[in-house]
Amino acid sequence: MHFEVLVEDKSGRLALEVIFERILGSNYLQHSWKIFSFQGLGHIPKNMHAAPNPHRRLLLEHMPALLRAYGRSLPDSALVIVVVDLDNRDCMVFKKDLLNILTTCNPRPNTIFRIAIEESEAWLLGDRKAVEAAYPKAKVSALDSYIQDSICGTWEILADAVHTGGSAGLKKLGYPEIGKAKCKWAQEIAQHMNVDNNRSVSFQVFRDGVRKFANTA
Repeated sequence: MHFEVLVEDKSGRLALEVIFERILGSNYLQHSWKIFSFQGLGHIPKNMHAAPNPHRRLLLEHMPALLRAYGRSLPDSALVIVVVDLDNRDCMVFKKDLLNILTTCNPRPNTIFRIAIEESEAWLLGDRKAVEAAYPKAKVSALDSYIQDSICGTWEILADAVHTGGSAGLKKLGYPEIGKAKCKWAQEIAQHMNVDNNRSVSFQVFRDGVRKFANTA
């Protein structure tokens, strides 16, 4: 099977590039995959048949056109996986809105949507041993304060645990530095992740979805 994986930012892509082979396991050579990142999530366009702005590489704004193109070009043996952050949205409403995009596609590509709760950093924090292996001096108090897959300011908790100056210091530096830090965490923590022992339920749903389709290919 071939997988086309769409994620909303670079840090998510960097983490998945490290662990995707591990998720597929020993039969990974039977499959192929490409992982694409965008410059943020954006919003689902009101007119889903309108051409997206090529200068705004936001995942949701491009998704209707992308899925229609995939529907016309991908074989039945391919799967599109869309990975997004929940942030502070209602999960059921958001999932319904995502599925509604597929109604614009004829034919529809094989597609699953996977939502990280609250943010993709929840998947990193789901493997505390990996965090501590990558950052032996991580602040235990910050890691202990995290409630898995909760709406709590997830990236800020990770920053408080592993970044000098914590989330407050990063916020003073602004978004470009926050983005760089997130990419660094994703790469370094993912190197140590055990994909079979991750406490994040949203990660487990993602992992098991990939394996389900890989095993039926």
